[in-house]
Amino acid sequence: MARSALLNVMVQAALKAGKSLSRDFGEVQNLQVSVKGPGDFVSQADFKAQKIIHDELLKARPTYGFLGEEAEEIKGTDGAHRWIVDPLDGTTNFLHGIPMFSVSIALERNSEIVAGVIFNPATDELYTAERGGGAFLNDRRLRVASRRVLSDCVIGCGVPHLGRGNHGKFLVELRHVMGEVAGIRRMGSAALDLAYVAAGRFDGFWETALSPWDMAAGILLVREAGGFVSDLDSGTDMLSTGSIICGNEHIHKALVEVVKRPVPTK
Repeated sequence: MARSALLNVMVQAALKAGKSLSRDFGEVQNLQVSVKGPGDFVSQADFKAQKIIHDELLKARPTYGFLGEEAEEIKGTDGAHRWIVDPLDGTTNFLHGIPMFSVSIALERNSEIVAGVIFNPATDELYTAERGGGAFLNDRRLRVASRRVLSDCVIGCGVPHLGRGNHGKFLVELRHVMGEVAGIRRMGSAALDLAYVAAGRFDGFWETALSPWDMAAGILLVREAGGFVSDLDSGTDMLSTGSIICGNEHIHKALVEVVKRPVPTK
């Protein structure tokens, strides 16, 4: 597969940050037995990975803006371009020694995502996409799954935890979806959930209360793999609304209908 110069910059930044996270992941597994716990250590791993990505990207394109999870947004002098970065998506998994976490990097041009990279260093899986150029896992072209009915589908979701999200609303959504599908999965990394939809591993996915860096790269991956992506109200401004729902044309439409069903009266 041919990659543009910009995508190559993004890939190299993700791989370099992933190498740092892999070293820290080995250490954090050894910290599980400590009384204090590895929380402070993981925070440092986050910041270190973001600095690596920031330095790599800004060295290549110093006029671009930068929005990352671990620091204040940097407004670029370019005005049209912005990097959107999550240096460690799946921090709780990382903290517990679970090898489901990722580096996520997206490039936004005039408010449109034009390139995306998601890398899981624990599995050495690199997902890439450029607008109009398709989506890839390492060097293999990706397509969303082709199932047409929910009863055949495995659907990914995000589950709100302590201090996050509307638990009651989610339980209603879950009640509706679980009665229609073959299985539901919660991975702990929205970026990887979206990558799994692009790869056809999940047939669909929905979550609310996300930040732009959680989903920017994944949105493009799903679209370039032939999928449909919207917010829960079928709008297209997911980065602002914080909600996302996706699948192929048929599953996206069906999943929206199920998730949006009203609260049962009994």
